[in-house]
Amino acid sequence: MGFFEAVQVVLGKYATFSGRARRAEFWWFALFGLVVGIVLSILDGIIFGYGDDGTPNGLISTLFSLAILLPSIGVAVRRLHDKDMSGWWYLLIFVPILGFLVLLYFFVQKGTDGDNRFGSDPLAGDG
Repeated sequence: MGFFEAVQVVLGKYATFSGRARRAEFWWFALFGLVVGIVLSILDGIIFGYGDDGTPNGLISTLFSLAILLPSIGVAVRRLHDKDMSGWWYLLIFVPILGFLVLLYFFVQKGTDGDNRFGSDPLAGDG
């Protein structure tokens, strides 16, 4: 799965929290969000200027972040499903630092081989 295919799949499943997501799908979408967010922050600074604290004043990057909030949560939950874990584990994101690190560990792990309770193996079609 490549960059554009991953972004297209995640945005196509805009608010889908069922099923499984492979690592490539999750990480390509994370890269998409990061790169576009940085570019839009720079654009915000150019168009709307910078505040006293040096951060850009603008709405473009904020609107983008809101637009990809549900797809980001959805792909994270599907990624946890690929590990045969409940999507409720994503609530660890609210635990400062440690929650992020635990989720990062889960997200980099290989998913379960074969079918699990959340669906069929997304890598089953790949050789």
